[in-house]
Amino acid sequence: MSLAIAYTRAQEGIHAPSVSVEVHISNGLPCFTIVGLPEAAVKESKDRVRSALLNSHLDFPQRRITVNLAPADLPKEGGRYDLAIAIAILAASGQIPSAQLDQYEFIGELALSGQLRSVRGCLSAAIACGKSQRALILPEHNAREATLCKQTQLYSASNLLRVCAHIHNREALPAPVADIQQQAQYDKDLSDVKGQYQARRALEIAATGGHNILLFGPPGTGKSMLASRLPSILPPLQEEQALEVAAIHSLAKQYKREHWLTRKYRAPHHSSSAVALVGGGSQPRPGEISLAHHGVLFLDELPEFPRRALEVLREPLESGQVSICRARAQVDYPADFQLVAAMNPCPCGFGDDGSNRCRCTTLQKTRYRNKISGPLLDRIDLHVQVNAIPITDLQGKPEGESSATVRARVIKNHDTQLARQSTRNARLSGMELHQHCLLGQAEKTLLAEAMERLKLSGRAYDRILRVSRTIADISGSERIETPHISEALAYRSLDRQPS
Repeated sequence: MSLAIAYTRAQEGIHAPSVSVEVHISNGLPCFTIVGLPEAAVKESKDRVRSALLNSHLDFPQRRITVNLAPADLPKEGGRYDLAIAIAILAASGQIPSAQLDQYEFIGELALSGQLRSVRGCLSAAIACGKSQRALILPEHNAREATLCKQTQLYSASNLLRVCAHIHNREALPAPVADIQQQAQYDKDLSDVKGQYQARRALEIAATGGHNILLFGPPGTGKSMLASRLPSILPPLQEEQALEVAAIHSLAKQYKREHWLTRKYRAPHHSSSAVALVGGGSQPRPGEISLAHHGVLFLDELPEFPRRALEVLREPLESGQVSICRARAQVDYPADFQLVAAMNPCPCGFGDDGSNRCRCTTLQKTRYRNKISGPLLDRIDLHVQVNAIPITDLQGKPEGESSATVRARVIKNHDTQLARQSTRNARLSGMELHQHCLLGQAEKTLLAEAMERLKLSGRAYDRILRVSRTIADISGSERIETPHISEALAYRSLDRQPS
């Protein structure tokens, strides 16, 4: 048979669209042509495939070989198509049977010796392959991460000859065994924090409702310490969520099997560019906000980040995803993360700490705070001042609750939100706000006066309602009352700062 078709998967964001590898062998001068919008690494596969076949003691047809990667309008990149191309050539030249090829999908890069090398984004391919009711043959080094997808029949291979033996029904490939960790693991606990009861309260509110939070105060007061413990009190990831997060990290080659159920905590340096935060590049890759999907993104020293880098966070904070547009393609990455930011009150850091060490002028303080735009500040629900704690508290033993204790309350209130509205309070839409955040006359009057006095925007109004709803849930109240509104307004302290 001079025509054969094998199946594989491309990589488009975290999705893995199907690709048919069509191989036609015809008479004519020997040549090897790959069509179907291949990039440089794909074009080079003809040399890898030729050497892999010869070094595996298989015949490489000395005829005209045409490889079509369909659909032709889908960009192809990387060495992930090598194995599928080799199998299709072997089937087209009659060296392996082609009758069963439609039952499998193949993914893997070939070494010149015929060994199989790992590829990035293999988990996305495994998920998509299971939905197409085909088995996936993949490199041994990718097998462990692919076993997270329980719906897909997997076979792992070390080299091309083993794959050929499997298709010949001579020696079956092993099916990798899943050893999936069933619990999240956190090495930092909230009980390590001494004092800071207001900040701990704000962290619990943020964890319960999924709100963004800004911690501001002098250096050394525990802002970073508090932020790093937020993941430990968040509700556990659902399996579908954990699989989506693992697929993103697999794509970025940052996958760690032992942490697949653990909420991710990303803390990029303040010199990071806008592309590093949201993703992109000539060949788009996920950025920090996508790597923090269903987790926490911590931006320490917030005013020190480039202004452009901070402003690109606006849309993802609202939509929970980021779209990267290039001339040849548009890629969407999920980015439903919680933002935790930290900053000092002034350039020197000692303003408002009561020590009289600050020598910053009013103009310097204003310029420092104005590095954070109003629209970005609007999207942060909780502004929490973290003051220095007394020396007696530092010398004493930690007396706060553990992460497990706080997490139990968070899970209970989180489940209440899902039962009432099928989403977290931070994601309530406009219609859902009117339905689930009803206010009495006293609460309406209080909020209206605060809006007028603080000159808050409509977005800030909605976010105050969402935080009030979360505070009401924590207190066990079915309706939002005046104390809940008052506490939510207290967390808008930076809106009262002079500009």
